[in-house]
Amino acid sequence: MKDFKFKINGTEYTASVEEKDDNMVQVTVNGNAYSVEVEHEAPAAPMARPAAVAAPATSAPVTAASAKITAPLPGNITKILVSVGQKVQKGDVVMTMEAMKMENNITAEADGTVKAIVAQVGQSVNQGDVLVELEGAAAPAAPAAAPAPKAAPAPKAEPKAAPAPAAKPAAGAKTVNAPLPGTITAVKVANGQAVKKGDVLVVMEAMKMANDITAECDGTVKNVFVQQGASVNVGDALVEIA
Repeated sequence: MKDFKFKINGTEYTASVEEKDDNMVQVTVNGNAYSVEVEHEAPAAPMARPAAVAAPATSAPVTAASAKITAPLPGNITKILVSVGQKVQKGDVVMTMEAMKMENNITAEADGTVKAIVAQVGQSVNQGDVLVELEGAAAPAAPAAAPAPKAAPAPKAEPKAAPAPAAKPAAGAKTVNAPLPGTITAVKVANGQAVKKGDVLVVMEAMKMANDITAECDGTVKNVFVQQGASVNVGDALVEIA
């Protein structure tokens, strides 16, 4: 078990991560326990591809004519961004949910049309609960050939060459820190920019979700410590606000 202690804008958090089996870990944040399924990216990934083809039931959200979008973690639904009958494309945000003190974008994993919206704003959901049902998703015939070329992306683990988070913020300024380990996918602000409470500062991918990291107060950006593609750990400084 690994234990972490960190502060976010003066609030103390304690977290522990305990491995349960090959792809399940238990994450406990301030006494709240979450069971998290983790997909490991490793050089052996090409061998895992045939298994996915042999079990089409588990890959239904991507290839089946009918797809279900489920909650990756326990949390509360904060926004619904689609309606029944609306066409969506792979990667479109269908709703947002708050989980582990972060706003998480839930995206479509295939093109299709919204058949049903199961969750409602304000509803608490558990891991695996169905949120949205799609129909007319991508045809299942061609995907057998598509996974093979995707075996090459294993080298994506290399963008660890951005140690910027180690920078220390100036005394007296407020910092926004990483609540979980992850990878920075977008930086939305620059030095000298005025921000308000709730503005998105950076977007980071953690536990297979895109998480908006927001300002918790009004101010001016004094320092941006991370770049797109940087890997960060719990408690690393992301942005300094004066």
